[in-house]
Amino acid sequence: MKKDIRICGFGGQGVILSGFIIGKAACVFHTFNAVQSQSYGPEARGGAARSEVIVSDEKIGYPRPTGVDVYVAIAQEAFNTYQDDLREDAIIIIDPDLVPNHDIGRPIYKVQVQKIAEDLGNKIVTNIAMIGAISGIYDLIPKEAMLNAVVDSVPKRFTDLNIKAFERGYEAGKNAKPE
Repeated sequence: MKKDIRICGFGGQGVILSGFIIGKAACVFHTFNAVQSQSYGPEARGGAARSEVIVSDEKIGYPRPTGVDVYVAIAQEAFNTYQDDLREDAIIIIDPDLVPNHDIGRPIYKVQVQKIAEDLGNKIVTNIAMIGAISGIYDLIPKEAMLNAVVDSVPKRFTDLNIKAFERGYEAGKNAKPE
């Protein structure tokens, strides 16, 4: 088993941290191997950014995706820019408020992760809500491992907020149906 996951958005949304957390969940808090890579424009904040994670139950020989199995977008520009190598059966997850133009002729899971974060009082946890949604939609890494990686990766003073964001994202993901 080998799965390639791409999370994209713009600099400052926590896209890189999201990939790091998924990789940590896979190989520190579960039994998989993982490799994470990232890229972003020279402006760092505000430009398109992506984080890619390869998760496998075997050794990983090449650290870049050869085809994307899970594509997650939380910004329109990034959604448009990074969708070139999606597999035919790729799972696509977006926030429809952040990616309003998403009709690419394929089923898409829509989860309003920014609204979840805003309802919790802090947009900074949008990415953690999306990690929860990914976990709820795509059962690759156990929920417990994902949550442990979140708690281990965020500042301790924000642990409770991040747990709430993850849990609400997870529930929204569990209830999402591809459209």
